[in-house]
Parts: sequence; structure tokens; C-alpha cells
Amino acid sequence: MEYIENREVEKEQLKAIFKDILKYSPSKLCGMLGNAVIVPVYTSLLSPEQYGLYSISIALLSFLCILFSDWVGLSALRFFRRHQLTDDMPRYLTTIVMILCINLFLMLLITFIFRDNFYSFFKIPVKYFLAILILILPVAVRALLSQLLRAQLKSLSFTLTTIVNQFLTILLSVFFVKFFNLGAMGLLLGMGVSISLIDLLLIYQSNILKWFKLQKIEWHSVMPVFKYGVPIAATSLSAWIINQSNKFIMNSIHGFSQVGIVGVAYGLTLPLLMTVFSVITVAAIPRIINMYEEKIDVRPIVSRFTGYYILTALPIITIISVYSVDYVQLLSSNENFYIAFKLIPYFAFGTFFMALTDYTTLQYHLANKTYIDFIIKLISGIINIAMNIILIPKYGLVGVGIATLCANFIYFFLSAVIVLPGLRIKFPVAAMSKIFISFIPFAGVYYLFRQTENIPALFQMIILGGIFYLTYWLISAALNKRAV
Repeated sequence: MEYIENREVEKEQLKAIFKDILKYSPSKLCGMLGNAVIVPVYTSLLSPEQYGLYSISIALLSFLCILFSDWVGLSALRFFRRHQLTDDMPRYLTTIVMILCINLFLMLLITFIFRDNFYSFFKIPVKYFLAILILILPVAVRALLSQLLRAQLKSLSFTLTTIVNQFLTILLSVFFVKFFNLGAMGLLLGMGVSISLIDLLLIYQSNILKWFKLQKIEWHSVMPVFKYGVPIAATSLSAWIINQSNKFIMNSIHGFSQVGIVGVAYGLTLPLLMTVFSVITVAAIPRIINMYEEKIDVRPIVSRFTGYYILTALPIITIISVYSVDYVQLLSSNENFYIAFKLIPYFAFGTFFMALTDYTTLQYHLANKTYIDFIIKLISGIINIAMNIILIPKYGLVGVGIATLCANFIYFFLSAVIVLPGLRIKFPVAAMSKIFISFIPFAGVYYLFRQTENIPALFQMIILGGIFYLTYWLISAALNKRAV
């Protein structure tokens, strides 16, 4: 593909992306706070066994969403601009909605026919399985409408919806658990009611009823959606294998109580951290896709934001890992879950590499070669399952952590070395050099903290973060002054 080099357009898009980041930030920060609240609130209401059952249920829900709904919404985002430019939105939306409806019908049919196999394989009670099948319907609608909001660059609407959904889910879940004594089922019921209400809001925000008019489907417009979306589903399934299959393997070996421990460690890392880390990609990717469709070179922007991500994420991950014991005690209200600290460093750095692949695998999405992403993530997922089966019986929780970290790193490594022609991004060497130098005073202050017990752990964590970013800012200021 021949690119058009346009520095002015690049600068305008950079400004626009930063504005979108600011607009999306409230939703991500509130999402982070919501995820941080979920673990202490839910662990105070549920026993390890009930929390394990909830974790298994959510893992199964995500499994079904990956296969039958999530990829449809991502396809809607990817091709939205193309059909908008050709003034073909009614037919395009008809195609997308039709595919989603057929997928959900097939899901219900397959799960009904093979219901006994699902019960035995996933080791989940029948009533929870039925609740998940009902819950996936509003979840699928939300996934599609949320991507349409992103495609329309309605960042403020997206932010509002995300915030309302997060806290409404928590409030309703606590209500059903506390006042009706429903246990883990109360959490699923609260989620279902909340998301159903949010779907009504999303229908209004996305303005889909204005655009959506039943049209005759042209089958040639269906194939690009499947060609792009099915590999994404397969790729997401491989990611699910890396980050969720360990719960089912752990359950078959040690039962729901140990799954609850894994669920707490997972809840304190991947969903919490990814909520913050994804603010860059949520804002940047729709505009990067638009630029690519207009044949503008997006590689400098992708490289720049890769550096921004590493600068944001690496200090946070490091602090959480070295203070894993204090971190779990801070965000868990039940001492039965404190042992989850053993998993935090592995899951945290696994999350770091997983989020980093959003930048290295963007090339496959731009070139519509998502099958490459699927292949390398499938390899990582297979390695993860093998490691879990081998390591869990021998090392227990630590085995889960090692397998998750290794699988996520292998996925990142493969995506970094398998590069498509014309889409190689420049590694942010200058930013990485300043980051590593900034860790020197960070390490020194951390050593001093370890010699004293007078400063609370939370203050130590905040101070270390401040030391790192102050050092980075001073280095950057000195280099900029020297360049002038």
C-alpha cells in the first residue's frame, strides 16, 4: 500500500486523539474505580466457593460472547467508515444486525442440543448455565451498540454509558445478593438488569433507529465481515484460553474455592489495569483506521502511542508487583482471599504484555489479515493450557501465574517479530531509554523504604510513582533544552 505523507494531517489527528483520550478518561477512571470496588465488595458478600462459582460463570459468559457476538461489533467498527464514505449505512447495518441475530439463534440452538456436554465439561450448575444464556442477549446488544458509538467518535456518550453501567451493575448486584440472599446468582441478575437498561440508552445514543432500515442483503457485503470477524473471534478465544481456561483447570483439580482465589487475583489485575491502559487504544484506533482508509501513513502515530503506553503502564505494573501483599490486603475485605498475592506479579506483567500487543497486532487489523493474529495467539493459548496442566498439580497457584505470564509474553514476542510489509512500526527507543534511567532512583527509594516500617505501604506506592515520573520529566526537559 502506498501511503500519503501528510504532516499536517498527522498533527491534526494527534490533537484529535489526545482530545478523545481526555473525553474517554472519565469512563476509564470510573471503570477502574468500579473494578477496584468490585473485589472488596463482592468478596465481603461471598465465600470463596461462591466467588469461584461467579468467576466460572463470567468466564463461560465471555467464552460464548467471543464465539457468537463480540466479533460482530468489532467488524461493525472496522468497516463503519468505509460504508459511511459510500453512503451505504442502512444496508451495512442491516447486514450487521442480521449476522448478530443469526449468531445468537445458533448459540441457543447449539447449547440446547449439547446442554449435557456443557454441564459436564464446564462443571457448572444448570441454573447458572441457563442464567448465562439469558444474560448473553443484552450483553451482545451492548457490545454492538458500544462499537457503533466508537465508530461515530461519540466519546462523551461512550464515557457516560460506561460509567452508568459500571456503578448500576454494582448497586443492583449488591441489592440482589444482600436482600434476597441469592449468592453468586445475585451478581448475574444485577448484571442482566443493568445491561438491559443500558441497551435502551445506547439505542438512543447511537442513533441506530434513524439509520437502520431493513434492506435487501447483498451477500458480497457479508463476506468481508466474516473474513475480518471470524479470525478475531478465534483470536479472542485464544486470549480466553490464556487468561480464563486456568479457572476451569483449577476447578477440576482443586475445586471452586481455589478458583475463587484465582478470580480475585484476576479481578485485581487484568480487568482493573486494562480499563486504564485501554484508554489510549479506545481513543486512537478508530482514528487510525480512518487515516489508514484514507491512505495516510499511520506508523509514526502507532509508534508514538506505543511509547506512551509503556511509560504509563510499566511503573504501575512494577509497583503493584513489588507490593503484591499490601495490594491484595488493600483491595480485598476477606482474609480468606489474601493468598491471591502470590499470583499478582505474574498476572500484572501478563496484563502488561497483553495490552502491549494491542499496538503490535494493529497491523493485522489494518491489513484485514486477522488470521495471523489468530495463529500466533492460538500457539500461545496451546502453550498456556499445556503449562497449566503440568504446573498446577505441582505448584498450585504459582503454576497458574507462570503459565499466564509465559503465554502472554510469547504472544507479544510473536506479534513483534511477524511484521507485515509496509506496516513495521519503529520501536520507541528514546522513550524506553528514559524509562529505564527513571527506574534507577525508583529502585534506590524502594530500597530505603524496605529498611523502615514507619511509612504506610499506600504512601510508599504513591511516592515511588511520583519519583519515577518526576525523574522522567526532568530527563525529558534536560534533553529538550539541550536540543534547543
